[in-house]
Amino acid sequence: MASFIPIISLFIVILMSLMVVRIATMALVLTGLSHQLAQFQARSAFTGAGFTTSESDKVTQHPVRRKIIMLLMLLGNAGIVTAMSSLMLSFINTRENDPVDIWINFGILGTGLAVLWFVSRSQWVDHRLNNLVEWALRRWTDLEVADYSSLLHLAHGFMVIEMVVEETDWLVERDLAGLRLSEEGVLVLGVDRPGVDYIGIPRGHTRLQAGDTVILYGQRDVLMNLDERRAGSRGNWDHHRAVDKRIQVQLEQDELEKGEEAEGQNAP
Repeated sequence: MASFIPIISLFIVILMSLMVVRIATMALVLTGLSHQLAQFQARSAFTGAGFTTSESDKVTQHPVRRKIIMLLMLLGNAGIVTAMSSLMLSFINTRENDPVDIWINFGILGTGLAVLWFVSRSQWVDHRLNNLVEWALRRWTDLEVADYSSLLHLAHGFMVIEMVVEETDWLVERDLAGLRLSEEGVLVLGVDRPGVDYIGIPRGHTRLQAGDTVILYGQRDVLMNLDERRAGSRGNWDHHRAVDKRIQVQLEQDELEKGEEAEGQNAP
């Protein structure tokens, strides 16, 4: 049994590491980061690898996110060293390298890692941890936490992108009212212009310029089409086609809803 103690210690360290990274990911998501970015930053900080991307500015400039990352770095250094030490001890301390003990250790190690992997992928655990993290952030910080990915339905075909306006783009040197992006189902959330204060919720008279970074919200395929759209008559034609397509989709949805209503009224 003594030879199994290091392996059990390893499992505990790994389990705690998985939980710490998962909780930190959820905490970062609740501060406004996307789940993918939050997960990457949490894992990077915990392992000490890859935390040098330009996206790290979004984390380090935010006081609550910075505290989360600092705590992850501290816990990560201690956890990795402990895990490796426990793993080495589990095989060094076997009775004179008895092959049976070694294979038993490998079996326990494999089974334990499989269980930990299952726990780390559990939606049930995710849901309860998310509630716990949200409560803790509301209790001990003055941050208005919200899962923006869920609020904006970013997992249902919608997305928020930053698009840099170039000289050849359809958007360049045109005001928002004339572009009529809302007819395509695209909302302009803000404009980041070099040398100028951030323009939040821009009005129709806001004129886009080359070099502007536009924050857009809408369906993925529409935004991708807009990003590739070039100035000129071809760009105008693409805009009209996108509007017609959206109108057609809306009409089909209305017909479907009317049909469901009629079926509900005729049901006994």
